Amino acid sequence: MKKYLLSRKVGRKKWAGFLLIIALGIILFTRYSSVGKSYSSSVGESPKKQSAFEFFNNNNNEGSNDVADENVKLPESKSVVELVTFKEKTRLINVEGLNELYSLNYNFSKEESKALLVWNKMRLLLSRSDGLNLTAQGVKEAAIAWNDLLVFIEKSKATKSLDEKENEDCPYSVTAFNATTSRDGSNLRIPCGLVEDSSITVIGIPDAKQESFQIELAGTKLPEELKPPIVLNYNVILPGENLTKEPLITQNTWTDESGWSKVEKCPDHGSTDLIKVDGLVKCNAKIFRNNVEEIANATSPSSPISADVSNASAYGTSNYPFLEGNPFTATLWAGIEGFHMTVNGRHETSFAYREKLEPWLVSGVNVIGGLDIISILAKGLPVSNDLDLGFDVEDLKAPPTPKKRLVMLIGVFSTGNNFERRMALRRTWMQYEAVRSGEVAVRFFIGLDKNRQVNFELWKEAQAYGDVQLLPFVDYYSLLTLKTIAICIMGVKILPAKYVMKTDDDAFVRIDQVLSSVKGKDPNGLLYGGISFESAPHRDKDNKWYISVEEYPPSSYPPWAHGPGYIISRDIAKFIVQGHQERELMLFKLEDVAVGIWVEEFRRKGNKVQYVDDDRFHNAGCDSDYILAHYQTPRMVLCLWEKLQKEHEPNCCE
Repeated sequence: MKKYLLSRKVGRKKWAGFLLIIALGIILFTRYSSVGKSYSSSVGESPKKQSAFEFFNNNNNEGSNDVADENVKLPESKSVVELVTFKEKTRLINVEGLNELYSLNYNFSKEESKALLVWNKMRLLLSRSDGLNLTAQGVKEAAIAWNDLLVFIEKSKATKSLDEKENEDCPYSVTAFNATTSRDGSNLRIPCGLVEDSSITVIGIPDAKQESFQIELAGTKLPEELKPPIVLNYNVILPGENLTKEPLITQNTWTDESGWSKVEKCPDHGSTDLIKVDGLVKCNAKIFRNNVEEIANATSPSSPISADVSNASAYGTSNYPFLEGNPFTATLWAGIEGFHMTVNGRHETSFAYREKLEPWLVSGVNVIGGLDIISILAKGLPVSNDLDLGFDVEDLKAPPTPKKRLVMLIGVFSTGNNFERRMALRRTWMQYEAVRSGEVAVRFFIGLDKNRQVNFELWKEAQAYGDVQLLPFVDYYSLLTLKTIAICIMGVKILPAKYVMKTDDDAFVRIDQVLSSVKGKDPNGLLYGGISFESAPHRDKDNKWYISVEEYPPSSYPPWAHGPGYIISRDIAKFIVQGHQERELMLFKLEDVAVGIWVEEFRRKGNKVQYVDDDRFHNAGCDSDYILAHYQTPRMVLCLWEKLQKEHEPNCCE
């Protein structure tokens, strides 16, 4: 028995030794293979390029959260550099309308062509097969608008003065009185679109003979479209003569291409949508909750009227803002994020702007259905400048730029009909000595509008002040990243600058403080502003900043600077321009995050990066000792400037 056990033990040892030898052999073979692959890469064979997902997930430990003044430089290894490509090089494709934007024969003077300096360098960017979602539509519509504008410019030069109907101003307000809606609805034309704080007030009396009425904001119709897009359809379902129907408000949009979009209801029973628009609830559920409570009270056994009131009849209570025969005042106003409706002074609903249906697109108001209209008033509309008066134009005109390199180029995002915002900036922080001396240049970057009058007013403004750069696409929010690249192109190739800054037309910038802040810093590899070091893509489809997994697979973003204002150094701006010329950098629709992605790519190419976070860059609002204050109306911008001039302190106005 002992011999048997001993032989079993010896046998086990032999098998263990045999298995150990096999395992060692496999390890040595694998090691040899990996060495061979590493060597082949080092002698010239390009390694396989990674996707964005592989790139971020395989490099999580390489210091993506570098803090200010910690310069990170990767080893100068060719294999490491070649791995950091987000996408394969994209193709160039034919985009409808692009040839028209670049081949229309028109003899611009040297002065006129200054508004098109960046325009002439963006064709390849707009031809990329991986273009942003609305690039094709934005280019196609821009070609139509551009051709229309050129014809109008030529006509204005030939006749010196246009007919009053053709050359309408952009007025502050328009009205319509004592109109009863017909079958097709009553129209109020909005000459130059809406801007933030524009409002449309309807005073009317619901008609008991009809079940509903609608207030529609119509967009600009293209020649090939059968109907104009509906930027907002505000549909009110009435309780009925006998208060037998459930009152309901629905909001929606419509385009010729996509039809009706997702409807939003108020009330929306069982909805878990808690997203607010400009801080306001999408539906004032309180009025409907009161209705339910009254139903319960009216149908309880102790109620003296329970026998005479049904569940349905209780829907028509005094809390519902729209009742047959009762006059109301409803004001629909444009916020930063969406439209808001107040009725008789109380907030009722909010509706976030839908993609490519933005307030500047609105060209008319239609009121349809059962409503006797007393009046419609649209006010707070964009007002163009009366350049014929010549008032302070020369004092506000962009000064000549020196032949030497600028210290800084500041690119300002703006839209065509934001005339008042641009004038507020010209009269305030664009009057800093650094700007007037030519040390710093400020330029507005603006895509075309679909409205001819807006484009004509914008063209005249560009010629008068010399600080507007027109861009060859319609100014959709989803195309903002193209503006960022345009700013870099100007700061690298047209007005070479040591630093490039991006900001918005509702931001107040203390240029003196910006310059003093960058003065003591290394002028290379700089991203300076309000830095977000830890953030992730929004995967909720209803979120304004929704990003799908297909658009961006990683679960987190690299460090990026908030969009209202940030500064990059010339080497980063040059890297961005060259990277897009060679189609090696990815396009991403969130422009501030896109810059962070490109800076991370710059860093992984072996360049040092300084992420300088400064909490004086205020992403929303104003605080004392600010460098940049955001969401400032033209009145507040003027107020901030006045305080600086009188008090010499950066104090906020509200």
